[in-house]
Amino acid sequence: MGRSPRLTEAERKLWNAFPTGEMVELGSFEIGTSRQAGANAPTDGDTWGPERSIRAEVIASLLLGARDVNAGSVPSVRLRGARITGRLLILGGTISHELILSGCHLDEPIRLTGSTTRTIRLTDCHLPGFSGSGMHVAGHLSLSGSTITGTVRLSRAQFESGLWLGGTKVTADNDENWALYANTIVVDSGTYMSNAHFTGGISLLGARLNAGFFLEGTTLHNPGKQALNAENMAVEDTMRCTNGFQASGCLRLRGARISGTLSIDGIVRSPDTRYALHMSHMEVRELYLKPAEPIAGVVTLAHTTLGTLHDRPDTWPEKLRLNGLTYDRLRGSGVPERIDWVTRDPEGFRPQPYEQLAAWYLRDGNDVLARRTQLAKLRARRQTQGLGGRVWGRLLDLAVGYGYRPWLAGLWFTLLLALGTVVFALNPPRALKPTESPDFNSFAYSFDLLLPIPAFGQRELFDPLGWTQWLAYGLIVCGWILATALIAGATRILRPQ
Repeated sequence: MGRSPRLTEAERKLWNAFPTGEMVELGSFEIGTSRQAGANAPTDGDTWGPERSIRAEVIASLLLGARDVNAGSVPSVRLRGARITGRLLILGGTISHELILSGCHLDEPIRLTGSTTRTIRLTDCHLPGFSGSGMHVAGHLSLSGSTITGTVRLSRAQFESGLWLGGTKVTADNDENWALYANTIVVDSGTYMSNAHFTGGISLLGARLNAGFFLEGTTLHNPGKQALNAENMAVEDTMRCTNGFQASGCLRLRGARISGTLSIDGIVRSPDTRYALHMSHMEVRELYLKPAEPIAGVVTLAHTTLGTLHDRPDTWPEKLRLNGLTYDRLRGSGVPERIDWVTRDPEGFRPQPYEQLAAWYLRDGNDVLARRTQLAKLRARRQTQGLGGRVWGRLLDLAVGYGYRPWLAGLWFTLLLALGTVVFALNPPRALKPTESPDFNSFAYSFDLLLPIPAFGQRELFDPLGWTQWLAYGLIVCGWILATALIAGATRILRPQ
C-alpha cells in the first residue's frame, strides 16, 4: 500500500474505499424527481463543512495511481454528497480509473485537457465549468443532471462510449458566446443532451457523432446569436430536436451530413439573425420539418440534398430559401400549398425550386400537377420582366395559359365566334360583288375573320359597315393573337425538359 498523505477524516474514507471502488457518501443525497434541467444538483454545497469536504488534489492523486491496489478489484473514485475544494487539474495525464461524482459541489472548474481517461460521471453535481479539450475517454463522459455555471470545453475530444448531458443546465461564462464548445469532437455510442438547458450557444463545428444526436426537450437560449453551430457536422443515424425542443437563436447546420433522420418539431425563433434555421448544403436521408409553430426568421434549404421531406404547410416561415434544393420524395401537403412553398424566397423569383417541384410531380406520375407548377413559374417570372414582356406574357396567359391550358384558346375562339355570328346576323355586311357573291353566312364570315387563313372565302366577298367594321378588325387581331399564342405555347410545352 502506498504511503498516504496527511488526510482529513472524509479524505481517509475515500482513500480506503478507492481500491474496491466503493461509494463514499459524505452527506445525505437523494436523486430528485424533477425533470427541470439541473434542478436536482445541490444549491448549498458551498456551505458544507470539513466533514463533507475533499481536496481536489487527493482525488487527482488517486486517479493517477498514488494508492496501491490489489489484484482482483476495480479501483475507482466514487463520491456522493461531497464538496470538492481546490481545482481538479490533470493536464495530459493518463487516468486508469473511473471518476464517479454524484450530488457533489465543486468549488472550481475541472481541467482534464489532453488527458486519457476512463469513464467520468459527474451527475447531479454543481460545478463552475469543465475543460476537457483534446481528452480521450475510453468510456463515456456524463454531466447529466448537473448545474454548470461556466463553459464546457470539449473541442477535439474523443468519447468511445458516448457523451451524456441529459438534464444538464449550462450557463456560459459572462465573456463567452458558448455554453458548450466542442468543435471536431468524435463521439461513439450516441450524444445525449435531452431535457437540457443551455444559456449560450452549442458549437459542434466539424463534429462526428456516431449512433445519433438527441436534443429532445432541450432549450437553447442565445438570442441574436447562434444557438447551435453544427456546420459540417456528421451524424450517423438520427438527430432529434423534438418533444418540446426550443431554440432562441440561429440553428446553423450548414454542410452537415445526417445519414438517417433529422427531426425538428419544436420551436425555433431567431428573427434578428440572418437565418433562424440555416440548413444549406446539407445531405439528409429523411427530414421531418414540422415545428410546433411557424419558424420566426428566415429558413434556408438552399443547395441541400434530401431523400424524403416531411413537412406541414401551416408551419412554413414567411421567408424560405429553396434555391438549389433537391429531393427524391415529398410528403405532407397538396399542390396549392407546394406552389406557395416555392414562392417565399426573400430574394425574389428563383426558377429552380419550380423546376424541382415539377420534376418531382413528373416522377410521381402526375403530369397535371407538373404542368400547373410550370405555369406558376412562368407567372412568377413575368413579374421580373420589362413592360413588353409582362404585356406579352399576360396575353399568353389569358389566351392559352402559356401553352399549359390550350383549352382556353378554344374557349376564347368559341366566345368570339358567337359574338361575331350574332352581330353580323343582325348587321350583315354589304357584298362587294352582288351578282357573284354567295349567300351571306354570319357564322362562316366570323369564322373566316378569326382564322389567319380564310376557310370559307366569305371574308374577301363582304365588307362590314359602320361600327361593325371595328368588330371585324378586332376579330382578325384576336385570331392572330390566339394562333400565335397556341404556336408559342405548343413550342414551350413540347420543348425537351
